[in-house]
Amino acid sequence: MDFGFTAGDEEFRADARAWLCEHGGGAQERRAWERALGKGGWIGLGWGEGGFGNRVATLTQQVVWAEEYARSGAPARSGHIGEKLLAPTLLAHGSEEQKARFLPPIALGEELWCQGYSEPGAGSDLAGVRTKAERASDRTYRVTGQKIWTSLAHEADWCFVLARTEPDSRRHRGLSFLLVPMDQPGRIEVRPIRQMTGTSEFNEVFFDGARAEHVVGGEGAGWQVAMSLLGFERGVSTLAQQIGFAGELARVVGAAVRSGAVKDPVVRDRLVRQWAELRVMRWNALRTLGGSGDAGAPSVAKLLWGGWHQRLGELAMQVRGASASAGPREWAPSTPYELDDAQHLFLFSRADTIYGGSDQVQRTIIAERVLGLPREPKGVV
Repeated sequence: MDFGFTAGDEEFRADARAWLCEHGGGAQERRAWERALGKGGWIGLGWGEGGFGNRVATLTQQVVWAEEYARSGAPARSGHIGEKLLAPTLLAHGSEEQKARFLPPIALGEELWCQGYSEPGAGSDLAGVRTKAERASDRTYRVTGQKIWTSLAHEADWCFVLARTEPDSRRHRGLSFLLVPMDQPGRIEVRPIRQMTGTSEFNEVFFDGARAEHVVGGEGAGWQVAMSLLGFERGVSTLAQQIGFAGELARVVGAAVRSGAVKDPVVRDRLVRQWAELRVMRWNALRTLGGSGDAGAPSVAKLLWGGWHQRLGELAMQVRGASASAGPREWAPSTPYELDDAQHLFLFSRADTIYGGSDQVQRTIIAERVLGLPREPKGVV
């Protein structure tokens, strides 16, 4: 089979850089890039045969593609939530009707998704969700509640929402996994959350009787479907993520050399430790790649990269010394304060040990599901 690219494909790298120079990086440009990838069949490589418009690739080919994409400096993906999280979930739990409806638009880059899990009162305790979905008809639910830290909700066409469909149910019982269209004026409101970096990738989402017609896995099976989805956040995407980490580490090392901080033995030790831990992350990802049934693998991966990236942000500031507090341009009251790449890395990485499941939650999962320690008492909601 002619897969259409090889490792080190300079043609694709050149195309990606040319596209970036021509189009920039706004929301509409990111959508255009998703459609360009979809037109080439580059979305959904791991879905297998199904007639969804995607190429079919072995696991090794998927790794090559993901790593080369990261090395090329191609635009950040806005369709990864649909491709990497929802699509595998539909393939595992969705009906044939749902697969036929939702997988082709994802593969073509035409519909973007966001994830409606976290809530203000639940935090990382996913079983504590209070968003409700009540039946309005045989095929329709009305969703009411609030989600928070919803990545790219301001750009998404659809949201998969974990909601309580059984009145008075508690914890993981009575939950359902609903697919909710975001274009519902008066029923869905998206409010951006401004972060320390000045950007607003995360959002609050308010549902006020929002319509939903699709339930994945059947009513009441939301907890099992949600847990299955969380297990897809590893493997190929983790290896690609580490390519980006390696580039960031290289820039920090370069800054240390230029500032003279590399002469400090403590700084040198931290740089070497960051390099060694990144290699360990890669070996761990390769070890678990394609595996199944390892309940602790996603949690171990999250613990490794979250803390590593946060420490890298701190090191990026340390090697620059006092100059780390100054922005790239002279500040004036009439202009917004700007950050350079290292400052953005430091501030944004403060959230790495929280989002996607906090470190405390990951350690609890490892303790209970891998080590077999007594379960942590849970409060009643």
